[in-house]
Amino acid sequence: MLEIKPVENQQQLSKLKQDYFAQSTAPLDGMWHFGFAPMAAHFGFYEHEALVGYCCINGEGYMLQFYLAPNANSDAKELFTLIAEQNSAVIGEVKGAFVSTAEPQYLSLCFDNSSVFTVNALMYQQVQRGYRSNQSALKLTLAQPEQLDQFVEFAASNIGAPEQWLSGYFGNLIKRNELFGYWLEGELLATGECRLFDEYQTDYADLGMIVAQSQRGKGIATQVLSSLVKLANERGLSPMCSTERGNTGAQKAIKRAGLTPLNRIIQIEFDQQ
Repeated sequence: MLEIKPVENQQQLSKLKQDYFAQSTAPLDGMWHFGFAPMAAHFGFYEHEALVGYCCINGEGYMLQFYLAPNANSDAKELFTLIAEQNSAVIGEVKGAFVSTAEPQYLSLCFDNSSVFTVNALMYQQVQRGYRSNQSALKLTLAQPEQLDQFVEFAASNIGAPEQWLSGYFGNLIKRNELFGYWLEGELLATGECRLFDEYQTDYADLGMIVAQSQRGKGIATQVLSSLVKLANERGLSPMCSTERGNTGAQKAIKRAGLTPLNRIIQIEFDQQ
């Protein structure tokens, strides 16, 4: 008999998460899986006290990950449906899920329980190593700890993200040497991120960027991305990134930098019984 319990220490799930990432057909989005997922509530699936799977649900009631080990006696479809139909007293309300097309098993289970879905974001990765953009790369400067406030203010004013969250997020990137800036005459015009993976997907670099609103449409985004792609390749890594479905400007820049949109992140709304 399977039992569902809250998981307080996510380190208990390390082996299961390793298997979860191993079954994907392409690298999974870093922000979703290493930024949002750790903040979500995790629930373990136990058979005779043995941990055989897990899922995580964010604060808005959406599932972000689901995994049941192949050697589990329980049926994955039955378990997933029980959760999707909100019949788990431990997990409670689950409105839907976010899942990528690079996760065929999880995606199939989502579709079994939903008739409504939308594309949330496009997932890009480099297919051809050594691609050269038509636009030259910019010189990016590694961010320093004393510049944290400038980076936070820049991002808050240009994308509207909360400063408290940005301070922690950028602070961590600076410690890891993963945040860069493009400066012109002392003014920060763009930021670039080349995030590395510690446990899973270690052959990839997850890229990100922000361009000042006043500088958009001038090709800076493509140049920043081209610089980050070059940096990743020099480290022997394959670059990847994602952007929202409606952000056509970013999509053009990413394509010009040599990345291809091979997968999608899907927002699923579960059928309500």
